[in-house]
This record gives sequence, C-alpha cells and structure tokens, in this order.
Amino acid sequence: MDLTGKHSGRPPFDRRGFLKGAATALAVPAAAGIADGVLAGTAHAGPARTDATATDATATDLPDFAPVPAAALGPAPNADGYHLGHIAGHLYWVTDTYYQAMILSTRRGIVLVDAPPTIGHNLLRAITEITRANGRPAKVTHLIYSHSHADHIGAAGLFGPDVIRIAHAETARLLARAADPNRPLPTVTFRDGHRLDVGGEHLQLDYHGPNHAPDNIFVWAPEYATLMLVDVLYPGWVPFKNLAVSQDIPDWIKAQSIAMDYPWQTFVGGHLGRLGVRADGALQIRYMDDLDASTRAAIDSVDPTPFFDKYGAQGNSWAVFRTFLQAVAETAAAPVTAKYTGVLAAADVFTVENAWTLLESLRIDAGILGPFGVRP
Repeated sequence: MDLTGKHSGRPPFDRRGFLKGAATALAVPAAAGIADGVLAGTAHAGPARTDATATDATATDLPDFAPVPAAALGPAPNADGYHLGHIAGHLYWVTDTYYQAMILSTRRGIVLVDAPPTIGHNLLRAITEITRANGRPAKVTHLIYSHSHADHIGAAGLFGPDVIRIAHAETARLLARAADPNRPLPTVTFRDGHRLDVGGEHLQLDYHGPNHAPDNIFVWAPEYATLMLVDVLYPGWVPFKNLAVSQDIPDWIKAQSIAMDYPWQTFVGGHLGRLGVRADGALQIRYMDDLDASTRAAIDSVDPTPFFDKYGAQGNSWAVFRTFLQAVAETAAAPVTAKYTGVLAAADVFTVENAWTLLESLRIDAGILGPFGVRP
C-alpha cells in the first residue's frame, strides 16, 4: 500500500531494512588519518547491496550526481545498521551513516549526547556493547540535547522518565511549544554554560549564541580533545541544503570559527558517517569563503534587466525575485561546484541551494541589495 492506503503493487516499505542496506552499500573504511579505534570485535563490514532495490524502475528516473570521494565516507555499519567507534578513554560515538550520537561511559552510568531517531534502538545496542566490554553500568543516567530539532533527539523517549535531561533554556522553551512526547522536556537547563561531572568523567556545555538553531550548544570533552557541535561543520561534505537550514546565517558562519578556537583533535558533527579532523573544519571554512566571494561577485555580474522587463511588465513581482535570485545563485555556485567536486562530497548536490541562502543573507543581513537597493 502507498501512503494513501491504496495498493501500489510494490512490497511494503521496510524502513529499518532500507536504512541498514543503504548504509552498508555506501560506507567504506574511513580514510587514512581519521582515528576510529573500534571496540575489538564490534565492527561488522557487511557486503554491499546487490539486490533488486539497486535496479528498481523508479531509480532510472532519478538524477545522477558526482561520485562521493572515498575520504568522505566512514566505516561500514554492522548487521544491525550501525557503527560503534571508540574515540578515546571512555568516550565513544555511534552512527548509521546519516546521523551521529556521542556516548560517555562513566562509573555511574551512561551520558548520551543526542538520540537521533534513525539510530533509535541501536543506541541501546551500542551502549550494551560498550558496557559489556568495560564492565561499567549500562543505565543512561544523563541525556544531553544538542538542540531541540527532532531529527537529532527524536528518540529521547527511549530512555525512561528517570534520566536527567540537560539542555539550553531555549531548548526547553522550544520543546514546550512542540509538545512532542518523543522529546521530553529537559530537567536541567542553563544559559551560558554548564559543567557536567559524573562518575569520574567531565563534559563542558557551552552556549555561544544562536547559529544553526537559536539553542544549539557546543559539547566539549577536554580530557579527550573532542568537540561535538551539530549541523555546523560537515567533515568531508558540503553543508546540508540551504546552509543546513540554519536560522541565523551570519552566526552559523561565525560558529565555524568559534568551533576551530577549541583545541579539539576529534570532531563529532551529528551527521554522516565519519568523525572530523581539524583539516575538515579548515576546508569547510575555505568552501564558505569561496561561496561568499562568488555570491558577492554574482550579485554585481548578473544583469537584472531581462527579469524586470519580462515579469515587471506582467506585474508579477515574485517572479522577478524568483528568477533573478535563482540566476544569481546558479552563477555563484558554478565555479564553487567545479572547484570542490571530488574534494567535498555532494558539492554538486547542494551548492546552488547554499548559494541561494547565502545570497538572501547577504541581502537582508548584510544590506547587499543589488537591484533591490535604494532607488536613485
């Protein structure tokens, strides 16, 4: 049946099987120089998918994109569809190649940072693996929300009512508005910073103002030189569509530099299949610098006259904006896409949309208005 309840002639969609199979097909061993240190005996590579899903007739209607550089891909997931990696000491990470969470094992129990629903119950399986190996308690005592978005904490309800849930005060406000039972309200909130000491382990939670979301925090593990910051840096990849659908573009860009001010060696970005190293942060900043320069140049180089002549004469103001801004975004994206294809994964997938969002921010935040400026 399809989503409307009508029979489509296809077998029912198996979400877990799809996620597991797609992750297995896409993931390859991490590039040299990216530390992983998997728990002994917990990594299962699994074969690539060769079944009929790869040749489904609908696939022929989908666009083709540039191959993903091998360095952008992380380790293969196990048979359950997740990969558990050891960062250092008692700090771990888990991924399904789409999302990531961080796990700190303490003498009192587990501190979990984020609970992405696509990983879901595999978080519990990963925690069991960790604690069977180190003999520490498996109970999740603390759950830290990086921010309020459901794609990163939508499995928070799996851990019962007794867990201490820590988040920024703005996260509490946004979750109260959402009233989502899968994202229980935090029990501990803070505004500027919060030091968590539990079972001989330590995390520092810092707030540097809005960026991707108004509540997005920096989770710093100083003893392990590891920073978790979600939806800001994307190791090996260009940022997600429209600059990560961020709500404050200038501060999102600024957050990249703030992240690089921490002396981290390992970065957990919340998305995709591998950890980050410092070179990844520097590379994304160069991408953004190039996109900014190209977008500013395109605002000046694209002639607005044809757009005003055609659609202005029709009285269709929105068509003027849409077509002109799209032309600027495509002009700005072209050289950046060419430069970074093969260097950053999906440069050809999202750079036009990223240029469009940056263009809008330059117009409304920086006052670079192009043909929509002060009338002479």
